[in-house]
Amino acid sequence: MPLTPTLYLTRNGLLEPLGQSQVMAYLRGLSQDHAITLVTYEKPEDWSDAEAMTRARADCEAYGIRWLPQRFRPQPKVIAPALSMTRMVWLVRREVRREGIRLIHARSYIPAAVALLVSRMTGVPFIFDMRALWPEELISAGRLRQGSLIHRAIVRTERACLAKSAGVISLTHAAVAHLKSVYPVELKKQRLAVIPTCADLERFTPAAERRLGPAVYGCIGTVLSGWFRTDWLASWIRVAASRDPETRFEIITRDDASRVRAALDPANELAERLSISPQPSEDMPDAVRRQDLSVMFFTSGLSKLGSAPTRLAEVLGCGLPVVVNEGVGDVADVVRKYNVGVIVEGASASHMEAAFDALQTLMQDSDLPRRCRATAEAVFSLETGTEAYREIYASILNVKDA
Repeated sequence: MPLTPTLYLTRNGLLEPLGQSQVMAYLRGLSQDHAITLVTYEKPEDWSDAEAMTRARADCEAYGIRWLPQRFRPQPKVIAPALSMTRMVWLVRREVRREGIRLIHARSYIPAAVALLVSRMTGVPFIFDMRALWPEELISAGRLRQGSLIHRAIVRTERACLAKSAGVISLTHAAVAHLKSVYPVELKKQRLAVIPTCADLERFTPAAERRLGPAVYGCIGTVLSGWFRTDWLASWIRVAASRDPETRFEIITRDDASRVRAALDPANELAERLSISPQPSEDMPDAVRRQDLSVMFFTSGLSKLGSAPTRLAEVLGCGLPVVVNEGVGDVADVVRKYNVGVIVEGASASHMEAAFDALQTLMQDSDLPRRCRATAEAVFSLETGTEAYREIYASILNVKDA
């Protein structure tokens, strides 16, 4: 059976950890049924890594994926995205016509806006893979003013993409409920699917043996995005450090280490007890297995209803519990339902003390590692996520062919 020409468009880089875990991981499976053209936007530091670029290209070629990497240019702030979007429209339109593309998978808002324009030009359907509620996230992070011209433009684009796309994918059930209340007409007959960020559970596996030595409390991924609560993390670290003088803290991030330390331990009281460093994506499973648990605190409320942190799936896959806060997509619901972590109620020392005590009790449960892994398999399996994508692809193409 011939493969279906499909274009996957994302502003993330394939060489970023997220590009590997949330783009390429799915495309390997989808490439069995689709001739995929992949357009990504690579950061300067990744583009200059010739060895990594060669490995990524070889990986794509092994699965028959045409990779068209573009250079990511973030500056100047407003002009750069506009220019990038213009070039993106030209590129996608060219590929649609040259390759006979029959479906566009647009990951996030700017790619979806591009796909909307190209769809109007060519008639090729597109999927709006939302990832999160982007306008609300930008406002929450202080990068966009509510009611501003740019905000209104993004909301109009959101409405159009929700209404005109052939299918909408959300990371969380919480976001779907919100969107249905805001856009009841646009979503009344829309094809909707909830596919949380999944992890490659063949890579993110529990350690063969229980780790010995002082406790290691971890945190992985960006903490300087504006969406992460560094004040909560700093409060947690202070309490945990005082309660257990042997505990070490390991922040695995590509963020600037000096800025992260300034936010978490400005007086350098922890010194070598706090380590901050990046890890290549291929080394992340081993890095997570060196830890005993992972802490993740995000800004909450409307802006985070659509968030499903990749790190949650990866940590649980390694059989480790998590420390989280309420109001972030379906995170607290998953932790509560499967009893795989602790939910912190506030940033104060008393709240952190209560959470620390609850964690010590939870960690005595010998079934905890098995339960964490089982939760990852039930909720965040890469195979389950890939199959969900395959089904929505097929449903759109079958209707188009009918």
